[in-house]
Amino acid sequence: MLNAITVYCSSSTHLDPDFHEPAKAVGAELARRSITLVYGGGGIGLMGEIARSCQAHGGKVVGVITRILKEKEQGYDDCDELIVVETMQQRKKLMMERGNAFLVLPGGVGTCEEFFEVLAARLVGEHAKPIGIVNSDHFYDPLINMMLHGIQHRFIKPAVYEDLLHIDLDPVKVIEALIADERRAIEDDRFLPMGKTLGPTGTTPGLPGAG
Repeated sequence: MLNAITVYCSSSTHLDPDFHEPAKAVGAELARRSITLVYGGGGIGLMGEIARSCQAHGGKVVGVITRILKEKEQGYDDCDELIVVETMQQRKKLMMERGNAFLVLPGGVGTCEEFFEVLAARLVGEHAKPIGIVNSDHFYDPLINMMLHGIQHRFIKPAVYEDLLHIDLDPVKVIEALIADERRAIEDDRFLPMGKTLGPTGTTPGLPGAG
């Protein structure tokens, strides 16, 4: 049963307001479905928006933060559970372990690193947890196009993009897809470069989350 989702997103305080509403919607939807929010423990930016929204709607929030970030007053002390660790590696490990699925919202270098880390771990079978992207205001269109470029040149298998990633502008639709995906079995060797061929068509998928 999917009872906890790990969310990766920005802690920046200088974002366009359009990015805040989807973050609030994620927090509210997780609470509505009694799904625990696992996130980076921040109290600012999209991190803070999600955590406060989740709690405001009766949800549970688990934050994982490094000591240095907490000391810089970026920690959200009102988390239901706030875990303080020493290194980013420890933080990422705990966040991966505590969630049954992964949800990526707009973010910077750290968010992109975390996304590719959980995706790479899924490809090699270290976990079988679903992965979703909330493409708020088409923020991730360049990343999506980069992946499609990799498929076109046979660095990435189409199945990675088509079967492993759930991408939409609407955060509720992405969460629903993660819940449905948890019950779906997927053949692992379809994703590895050394596995099966690209398929009979060799076509490149289209860009999602456009409507």
